[in-house]
Amino acid sequence: MLEERKLQKVKIDLLRNPQFALMSGILMVGKTSIKDDIPTAATNGRDEYYGRKFVADMSTKELGFVVMHESMHKMYRHLTTWSRLNDIDRNLANCACDYVINLQLRDLDPTESYITMPRYKSGEKKGDIMGLIDEKYRGLNAKQVFDLLREEQEERGSKYGEGGEGGEGSEGGEGFDEHDWDGAKELSADEQKQLEKDVDQALRQGLMAEKRVGKGAGGMNRDVGNLLAPKVDWREVLREFVKSICAGRDVSTWRKPNRRYIAQDIYMPTLVSERVGHIVVGIDTSGSVSAAEISEFLSEVKAIAEDVKPEMVDLLYWGHVVAAHEKYEENDVPNIVSSTKPTGGGGTSPSCVTDYMAKEGIRPECVIMLTDGYVGNDWGGDWSAPVLWAITGGNDAVSTTGKTVHVQST
Repeated sequence: MLEERKLQKVKIDLLRNPQFALMSGILMVGKTSIKDDIPTAATNGRDEYYGRKFVADMSTKELGFVVMHESMHKMYRHLTTWSRLNDIDRNLANCACDYVINLQLRDLDPTESYITMPRYKSGEKKGDIMGLIDEKYRGLNAKQVFDLLREEQEERGSKYGEGGEGGEGSEGGEGFDEHDWDGAKELSADEQKQLEKDVDQALRQGLMAEKRVGKGAGGMNRDVGNLLAPKVDWREVLREFVKSICAGRDVSTWRKPNRRYIAQDIYMPTLVSERVGHIVVGIDTSGSVSAAEISEFLSEVKAIAEDVKPEMVDLLYWGHVVAAHEKYEENDVPNIVSSTKPTGGGGTSPSCVTDYMAKEGIRPECVIMLTDGYVGNDWGGDWSAPVLWAITGGNDAVSTTGKTVHVQST
């Protein structure tokens, strides 16, 4: 039981250390256990597992770093937020998450007074850092790092890490933990909801603890603020956006007299309608928006269209160019999910949509854009109609034009 006691002591020391007050609540989320059959450490986003020999070989400072590392995976909800990246390339997803975390942990204790990155204990790499860290990824999230790693991999024509130390500029060659993506998927819907509540509460406790001790975690505090931002129902925002710009005028009502005639003592009905004339829906198919997200989004667009009965829905699939243009008249809208054929690829440039609309003379009453939001400074330029950006994948970007809502997949 030496390893169990060692791990418990390290956790208690971290909980008591004002330097890590922000993480105090997260350190208590889930179960922590020692296992004989795993080589290093792992988390499924809720529970943590540590290999017995791995714990035995670690110094207390190294083990403290690993414990904080697993806790930050939980804090950022990496195993659920970025499960799509794991489906694309598990190795790159693992590396991307680790690069983000390790830089922030080094910033929390730059003098290594309490925690330090593990080092290899034997072999050719003895004494070298075990883990991935690189300054060029500072300020990026896991998805942004993943995209950069993927570009590097494609340029080399080999899998990331082959023939090298985990990539040019990387101080460490390999990650020192495993990521239990499969275990995260096995959590039931109720368990995932409870985990989200537990993490949210733990973060709020950490912020309070940090205030009490007068410590600040710099950039991490901004990240925590984003994690705790109120969640809105994107479907409701989408519906309200469309309905708020309804332009139809084919139904009259006496409930709201027309104010233009009241001054003349003439009471006339106001013309109202729940119809819209023309909607454009632009879907980013540059490779980072999943088929499941597209299907879910189109199902909601279909429901809204059936409600407000637009004369036309132009569906544009785009990346660096508009790759496909599908037209749906009012009677065709119910078939939009089953009949559509998403296509695309390449880069992400919303300007291609505004350029295409201008070229084709498309003048809708509103535009709805679905994207992961990794568009740099290109938000399409000048739009000829109100635009709503529905941003997927956990990106907290906010468009510089129109309105933004963040889509949380179910």
